[in-house]
Amino acid sequence: MNAFIFVSVLILIACVLMILVVLVQNSKGGGLASNFSSSNQYMGVRKTADFLEKFTWALAIALLVLSLLSIVVIPRGTGSQGTADTELRQNIDENAQPVQDFQTPPAEQK
Repeated sequence: MNAFIFVSVLILIACVLMILVVLVQNSKGGGLASNFSSSNQYMGVRKTADFLEKFTWALAIALLVLSLLSIVVIPRGTGSQGTADTELRQNIDENAQPVQDFQTPPAEQK
């Protein structure tokens, strides 16, 4: 159970970071930053864009791996919880009342 919660929190953190990194990146058209940057800052902006792109790919791969890992650590319905579910189903099946069809009352005769 603890591993499932840990992996779920890591997935949530990766999702939030992915959203933030994608929002920080410039669009393919250059965005607003390309209009105001001078020529001597181009390499600095380019290296930042490369870093953000690599970080986006790393987060995407981490999200994929964590999602696959969550399949392994997800809690299963075994043990006492499984028997409680079986007992509940048996109790419902034993006490179930059949559904009665609605019948119209007989018409009054005069």
